[in-house]
Amino acid sequence: MYLRISYTDVLSGTPYGDTLERWDVAVLHTQDEFAVGSLVFYRVHLDRGMHAAHAMEDESEDLAEIASVILDAETGYFTDDVSDALDYVGSALLVMDRVTLDQAWRGFGLGVVLAIEAIHRLMPGCRAIVCSPGIADVSEHRLRERAEWDRVNRKIARGWESVGFRHHRDHVFLLSPTSLVLEEQRDALRSRGADLAASWKAADRPADERGL
Repeated sequence: MYLRISYTDVLSGTPYGDTLERWDVAVLHTQDEFAVGSLVFYRVHLDRGMHAAHAMEDESEDLAEIASVILDAETGYFTDDVSDALDYVGSALLVMDRVTLDQAWRGFGLGVVLAIEAIHRLMPGCRAIVCSPGIADVSEHRLRERAEWDRVNRKIARGWESVGFRHHRDHVFLLSPTSLVLEEQRDALRSRGADLAASWKAADRPADERGL
C-alpha cells in the first residue's frame, strides 16, 4: 500500500480559502493502484484569513464541534487550556477528520498505520493535531445495538491513544507534534505494516512457491 496526498486549490477563492485547507489522502493498493480506503485532513491556519472557528463551522458540523472545544470563540485561537498542553512548535491546527478502509482491509490495525504516516507529512507548521474518534461506517447491522456501538467506539479511541492522542474534552482528542509516543510508535507501526505486507504477499503466491 501507499498513500497519495493531495490538496485542490480553488483559484476562484472561497471566503475562508486562506484559513482552511482540505487534504485528501487516497490509500492505494501497490500492485494495481486501486483505492482501498481514504483519509481526510484539514489544516486550519489560525493566523491568516478569516476567523478560524467560523471557517470550521462553515465547513461541517464535525469541524464545528471540534472548534467549540479547541478554539476560543472570540479570538479564533487556541483556548488557554489547549495552549498550556502544547509546546509552541507552530501556529496551525491539523484535524484528522475521517479514516476509512474498504471492508476487506479492516481488522488489521491498518487505519492507525496509515494515519500516522499521513500525519507526519501534514503536521509541519502545526501546533496541535486533533481528532474525534468514532464510527464512520454505520452500515453494519451489528452496530445498531448500543452496547456494540459503544464497544467499537472505545476500541477506536484506544487505537488513537496508543499513538499519543489524549482525551481533552467531550469527544475531542489532542496530540502534540512533539509527542515522543508519536515518534516511537511510528517506527513500531511501520514494522507492523511491513509484516502485514509480507504476509499478504506470501499468501498470494502459488502453493508450490510457498512449499505447500
